[in-house]
Amino acid sequence: MRFDESSRIYVAGHGGLVGSAVVRALQMRGYENLLLRTRAELDLTDQLAVRQFFRAARPQSVIMAAARVGGIHANSIHPAQFIRDNLLIQDNVIDAAHRAGVEKFVFLGSSCIYPKLAPQPIKEDYLLTGPLEPTNEWYAIAKIAGIKMCQAYRREFGFNAISLMPTNLYGPGDNFDLQNSHVLPALIRRFHEAKLRGDDSVTVWGTGTPRREFLHVDDLADAILHLLHAYDGEPIVNIGWGEDVTIRELAELVLSVIGYSGRLIFDTARPDGAPRKLLDVTRMTELGWRPKIPLKKGIEATYRWFTEHCTQARM
Repeated sequence: MRFDESSRIYVAGHGGLVGSAVVRALQMRGYENLLLRTRAELDLTDQLAVRQFFRAARPQSVIMAAARVGGIHANSIHPAQFIRDNLLIQDNVIDAAHRAGVEKFVFLGSSCIYPKLAPQPIKEDYLLTGPLEPTNEWYAIAKIAGIKMCQAYRREFGFNAISLMPTNLYGPGDNFDLQNSHVLPALIRRFHEAKLRGDDSVTVWGTGTPRREFLHVDDLADAILHLLHAYDGEPIVNIGWGEDVTIRELAELVLSVIGYSGRLIFDTARPDGAPRKLLDVTRMTELGWRPKIPLKKGIEATYRWFTEHCTQARM
C-alpha cells in the first residue's frame, strides 16, 4: 500500500507530543491533505461523533497518536481515567476506521505493555507472558486491548492495521508538568527551575538504578512514516534505540546539559517502576529503519525548545 502527497491522512491526537511530530514529518515530506481535529472539535470518546467524522472525511490512512498518557504519579492516582479513556478512544477510532474503509491504520502502543520482569532486551513475543508493572497496568491493559483489537479486525475483516510499540519518548511539545509528566521532561523542568532559583539540590524519585531507553519523538515520526509504506503485517513492531541508561545516568546527563551545579538526591521511598525496559529492535532494523538522534543531542534540542516555549509548554 503506497500513499502519496495527496493522500487523505488523519492524525488522531495531532496536538500531542507524538501527533505533532508526525504532522511535522508529513508536512516536511510535502503531504498537503492532512485531516486534523482538536479535542474541542472532535471528542474521540464520543462514538457517534467519531463515526460521523469518518463518514464525512473519508481518510485513506489513520495514524493513531491520541491517548491519555502520563507518568507513574498520574497512573497511580487516575487508574480509572487511564483505562476508561484509552479503551473508549481506541474502540471508537479503530471501529470507525474499519467501517469507513480506511486503507491503512497505524496504532501506537507503548513499551509498558510488556511484563514487568520480561527478559531483556524485550522481544515482541514476550507480550502477555507475565504480570505487568503495577504502577501503569491500567494504561498497559488498555494498550494491549488496542493491539488485540487491531489484530482481531485484521483477521476477521481484513483490516490493514499495524501496531508499533515505541520506547520512552521525549522532545518538543512534551508535557513538563511535575505531577503528570514522564521522567525526562520532569527532570528538564526541575533542573532548569532549580538553576534559576539557585537551589542547593534537586530530589529525584526512586533509587536511580532502573534502566530506561529513550527515543526522540522526531525519530519515532520518521519510523512511523517509514512503516506506513514498508510494513503491512500483524505482528507488533518495537521502535527504539536498543540502548538504555540508568535513571541516575539520565539525571546526570540532563544536569550537565542544563548547567545546574547543585547536588542530586534520590528519594528511595518513592517507587522505581519496572527495573528495566530495553526493547529488542531486531524486527525494526530488518524492516530498514534505525534512529538518528543520540540522547545527549536530543536532550539539548529539547531543552532549547523548552526555554524558548516555556510560556506555551504544558506545565
